[in-house]
Amino acid sequence: MARNANAAEKLDLRLKAVLDGLAEAAFTDQTADAREVLTAAVAAVPFDEHEATLLSGGIPRGHKALTTATAKLVKAGWMVKGRSGWAITEDGLRATVAFPTAQALAAALADGTPVPADTPVPAASAKKKPARKAAAKKAPVAKKAAAEEELAAPVAEATVPTEAEAAADEPLVVDLDQPESVAIAGDFASHLGGPADWEPSADAVQMGLDAASRRWVRTVDLPAGHYAFKIAINRSWDENYGAFGAFDGPNHELTHDGGPVTIAYDHATKDIAYS
Repeated sequence: MARNANAAEKLDLRLKAVLDGLAEAAFTDQTADAREVLTAAVAAVPFDEHEATLLSGGIPRGHKALTTATAKLVKAGWMVKGRSGWAITEDGLRATVAFPTAQALAAALADGTPVPADTPVPAASAKKKPARKAAAKKAPVAKKAAAEEELAAPVAEATVPTEAEAAADEPLVVDLDQPESVAIAGDFASHLGGPADWEPSADAVQMGLDAASRRWVRTVDLPAGHYAFKIAINRSWDENYGAFGAFDGPNHELTHDGGPVTIAYDHATKDIAYS
């Protein structure tokens, strides 16, 4: 079906795949990784030659259209986008039942049709709590005497480790290997003294590694406006990260009132923060 569909129909199919992917993540009590959800949607309905054309930001035309379209799901109240990932709402779960096809979903979004009040939440979402309880069960005690002692002890003493024990069990944090350089390559390079926009090799757009936080940081002074950029690694587009830390993902968007703004990039999450 997707092969012969026009561009709008293919976009609707991908948007439905995004909502379904978020629902699957909810059934396992997880926050969905935006990159994985988008990748799965494109894998289900591949880009044609026109959609695969790279835009000035270095992302495929179809990818830009899909990420833009997800704003409709947010506006409808069916999904939320957070720094830790994307998540479907309860109303979004009910929307997968009320609008089971891509065409029905697209029509509901276009017309602003709410989910009927009597639409049930998919039964699969009820699997979340039992899974969490199962993970909390204790392993059986091998010796009878040890089992009796545990039953006789107060619950807090049996289940809550001391502060020292917790610190001893805490895994060591291993710092990730950092790249040689990180750049904020976008459409504001001229304000930073760069020779051209979207040029990751320019010295003017490089960030600096903060030794304490292990984040790459750059404070820039920009006029009021709307800006787009991506994080480029080692002065090249070969490895780059966009919104939500997605590899080769959509642009980061910054609407700025003017003045200094600090951009911090965490190579562990591949995402950024403003301050």
